Amino acid sequence: MLTFSQKVLVRRMNLYMQRLRNLREDHDLTQQQVAEKLCVSAQAVSKWERGRGCPDPVLLTALSGLFGVAAERLL
Repeated sequence: MLTFSQKVLVRRMNLYMQRLRNLREDHDLTQQQVAEKLCVSAQAVSKWERGRGCPDPVLLTALSGLFGVAAERLL
C-alpha cells in the first residue's frame, strides 16, 4: 500500500505526463518533431510522456518555450 506522500507523487507524475502530451498534441507536434526541436531522441520524449523519465531542467526551459507556457506549468 502506498503512503500518502507516494500517492501525491504518483498523482503529480500522472498530471505531468498528461500535461506534456496534451501540450504537444495541442501544438500539432509529433514526439519526433518535439525531439528534433530539443535535440533529443523521440524515445526520450516518449519516456517523459509515459512517466519513465523526466527531462533535464535545461530541457524544461526549452519545453516551456516551445509550448509558450511557464516552466511551472509543466511541473
